Amino acid sequence: MEDQKTMSILAHILGIFTSFVGALIIFLVARDDQSIAKAHAKEALNFQITLALVAAISAILIIVIIGFIGLAAVAIGNVVFSILAAMAASRDEEYRYPLTLRLLK
Repeated sequence: MEDQKTMSILAHILGIFTSFVGALIIFLVARDDQSIAKAHAKEALNFQITLALVAAISAILIIVIIGFIGLAAVAIGNVVFSILAAMAASRDEEYRYPLTLRLLK
């Protein structure tokens, strides 16, 4: 159980530093009997993929200046929501990121 909690926390925190790569690794490494860690990794992966898409759109919109605001919002949102999710994982609670595309079911 403690391994699942650690993996769950890492799935969220690694997103700050590695984008979707950390959550993807944890999602792939988590065994089938580690359903809690797999669920947290899937949620973190969905969030990080959504952020990557928004960051790509914002990068394109830098041409019209508004992209800088989008990139700043992505960076701040990533840190804030990843920390909130990691705190929920440490309390053994589920966490649903807001405004996230649910690409992995």
